[in-house]
Parts: sequence; C-alpha cells; structure tokens
Amino acid sequence: MKNFYNVLVNTLIANVTTSYLWFALTFWVYLETKSVLATAIIGGSYMLLVAIFSIIFGTIVDHNKKKKVMLFSSIFTLAAFALAGVIYVISSKAALVDWTSPLFWIFTSVILIGAVVENMRNIALSTTVTILVPKEIRDKANGMVGTVQGVAFMVTSVFSGLSVGLLGMGWTLGIAIILTALALIHLSFVSIPEEDIVHDPELANKKVDLKGSIAAIKAVPGLGWLIFFTTFNNLVGGVFMALMDPYGLTLFSVETWGIVLGITSTGFIIGGALVAKFGLGKNPLRTILYVNIGVALLGMTFTIREYWWLYAVGMLLFMALMPMVEAGEQTIIQRVVPLKRQGRVFGFAQSIESASTPISAFLIGPLAEFLILPYMETSAGKNTFGWLLGDGDARGIALVFVIASLIMLLVVLLAFTTRAYRNLSAGYAQS
Repeated sequence: MKNFYNVLVNTLIANVTTSYLWFALTFWVYLETKSVLATAIIGGSYMLLVAIFSIIFGTIVDHNKKKKVMLFSSIFTLAAFALAGVIYVISSKAALVDWTSPLFWIFTSVILIGAVVENMRNIALSTTVTILVPKEIRDKANGMVGTVQGVAFMVTSVFSGLSVGLLGMGWTLGIAIILTALALIHLSFVSIPEEDIVHDPELANKKVDLKGSIAAIKAVPGLGWLIFFTTFNNLVGGVFMALMDPYGLTLFSVETWGIVLGITSTGFIIGGALVAKFGLGKNPLRTILYVNIGVALLGMTFTIREYWWLYAVGMLLFMALMPMVEAGEQTIIQRVVPLKRQGRVFGFAQSIESASTPISAFLIGPLAEFLILPYMETSAGKNTFGWLLGDGDARGIALVFVIASLIMLLVVLLAFTTRAYRNLSAGYAQS
C-alpha cells in the first residue's frame, strides 16, 4: 500500500499540472481571440483524441510494465509542454493570438497532444491498483483515486483562471513545466513491483488490438452491458455538462459563479473520500445503480425552482455521487478481467465513454437553443410546465434537466431486471 500511496501522490501532481495548463489554455484562447468557435474546436478535439487514442493506450499498457508506461507518459508530456514554452517565448504575440494563423494552432496542438498522452498514465494507474492493492479493498483504493481527481478539478477550477489573469500564459506555462518535471523526478523513485509483464498470447505485437479489447469484454458475461450503461450515464452527463454553466450564469455573476464552481467541486473529494472510507459493498454493480437513481432524482429537483442555494447544493451532491460510479466500474473490471487484458478493457471503456459526453453536449445545445428554450418562453410552455418548474429566466434549461433525468431513472430501474445485471453480479461474487 505504501507503493500505491506514492503512485497516487505522483498522479495527483501530474493530473493537477496537466488540468491546470489545459484549463488555462482554454481561458487564454477565449480571452485573446474572443472566439467561442476556437475554444469549442480545442475542447472538442481534446475529447475526440482521448476517445481515439485510449484504445491504443490500453494496448501499450498491456504490452509494458506499468511504471515504464507512466515514465514515458510523463517524459512525453514534459517535452510537449517545454516545446510549447519555447514557441511562446520566440513567437510574436500578434501571430500567437491570431486563431486564423498556423502558429496559433501549432502552439495549442502541442499542449493538446501533451495533455492527451498524459491520459495514458490514468489507464496504467487503474491496472496498478490491481497489482498493488488486495482485491478486498480495491474499491476503497479506487475511492482514493476519485479523491485525487476531485482535488485536480477543484484546484484547476480556481487557479487556472487566476494564473492566466494575474501571471499571464507565459508564467503559467513555466509553472506547468516545472511541476511536470518534479512529477517525473518523483516517479523515478516510486516502486511498482512487477517482475514480469503478464503477457496475453493473443496480443502478440499488435499496436492496436480493438478485436482483443472486445473479446476480453465479451468473455465476462454482463461486462459489455456495464460499459454500455456507463456510456449512457455519460450521455446524460453530457447534457449536464452543456447546460450547467449557462444555468449557473443566470443565477450568479461570472465572478461568483467561478467561486461557486470551485466550492461545489469539493463534492468530488467528498465522494471519493466516502468510497475510500466505506467501500462500495459486496456488489459494486448494485451500488452503481442505486447511485444513479440518486443522480436521476437529483437532476429532477435541483433546478425545479430558480433558487441559487438549491442549485449550489444540488451541484455539490451531484459531484459527490460521480466518483462512486467511476470507482464502481473500475473495481468490477479489476476483479473480473485478467490483469493481462485490463489495459485494453480500461482503454476501450475510456474511449467510448469519453466520446459519449461531447456527443450529447453537441446534440443538446442546438436542441435546447432552438426548440425547448423558445417553447418555454411561450404562454403554452409556461401554462404546461409552470406548475412544475415555476417562473424564471432559465425554465427551458430546467425542463431539459428534468427530461434527461427522467429518462435516466427509467433506464436504471429497467437495468435491475436484466439478465446482464444478474450475470455480472454473480460473476463478481465468484471471482
């Protein structure tokens, strides 16, 4: 466990640093270019590349020792951030902030690629939990991982904007480079006892093993259903992601909203800490479904009236529930999938789950903008749903939250009746 704690601390430094620079880049791009399209392209490209390369990353993790993978990821990310720093120093400010110039896209792409490759170590971390942590307490270890991710989100939510506003992008890049180098140095002293690589004969020399990833998932009855369900959960999460900021900015000033977001993001830490303390019970799959019932009920109520305190408390609870779902999925995969195949399974799951969130976000945006929000401004909309949602400026957004959450609730209740749920629960108990 001492080795696991060292890996966890190192991951905290790396994740905080990468998120800090990535959020800062997004803020800087918008402040300099005033282009929503530019920031949308950068954000969408990040999620798209994570979805594409996660399968490749999973194969690499299964091919190599986990520390070697983490070291490679850290070195690559450090090199990318350092190159971005050089580009920033030697380039003219006018060319660098012109989002129609090739230099702008070269600069942002270098940071983007460094941030994407850093995700490789997160897949390696999930398999490292299998190596370093006894199976009886892996759910608690995954809760600690969720806490680390929550800390990273909270820190970056608060400090990235302050860094760009007070120090500028140059100093922000410098801080990220130094912290990435420190994480690399620390990692070189961390021990991950793995005398031999647990090879999968079917893997051979394949660089991308999509077929093997699917075969590994199909080999465990119900596991494909779990990944599908988590993907669906992320589709609903994409609705929340697309509309949380617009709704929050109708209730708060932009300065206050940033503070509220930073405070409510402590929910990630609270949720991860609860899992680390109490675990997920004898059947993590059942826990996942119960948690999602809670998420659905929460989504149907936290915007039912335009009260700032109701929304803030609802966001805090929502963020506290999310690490429980993530930890549950990781714990199940670590138990039922052989170590030699876990990299590909985690990579495949991350790939399709990452792709689902921006897809739903892109779909719900136009739907809300051109259909639901205008309808709720009409007398018919107010008369139909006024009894449920009350009055206010963002009743259309509230209606989207209610509809998405209701769909989620029905799917979760249906999931309890499926054969896949029973098979996977039994397989986990027997493993």
